[in-house]
Amino acid sequence: MSSAQNLEVEKALADKVTARFGDKVRLSYVKPHRIRFDVSKDILLEFARFLRDELGFDHPISVAGVDYPKRNTIEVVYHIGSCSNEYRSVVFAFAVHLPRDNPTIPTLTPIYRGVEYHERETFEMLGVIFEGHPRLERLLLPEDWADIPPLLKDFHIKGREE
Repeated sequence: MSSAQNLEVEKALADKVTARFGDKVRLSYVKPHRIRFDVSKDILLEFARFLRDELGFDHPISVAGVDYPKRNTIEVVYHIGSCSNEYRSVVFAFAVHLPRDNPTIPTLTPIYRGVEYHERETFEMLGVIFEGHPRLERLLLPEDWADIPPLLKDFHIKGREE
């Protein structure tokens, strides 16, 4: 399939999402093999179920987080693929923007079991609370870690401050 044909597939998928959710979501981009929407946490579970059940995006690839202190926001980004249909080459990303002072979001583990460890890492590294997560506990950091999450921009390595 050419890039132009792939882009038609991605545009059609984006149109299905927009038709279903309207102004509750914002399309960030459509590129060959890539689609991204911004989603509010209020519809996150419904959005994820729609991707899985209606569009066949059944494989969680990653969960990532980004700290934007000047915006007072932490962004959580899910990347979902498909192992079961013609969209195998497409990665569907969706992001939720959370306030830094209360970064809570529903867990997607009931929909995508494979996000369990990804959400744990995002919890540990950025302090995002995934409500309803079956095992929200440390994964990588030492048990006695007492500092702020290390991927927050205001984390400083002791002894390296300028």
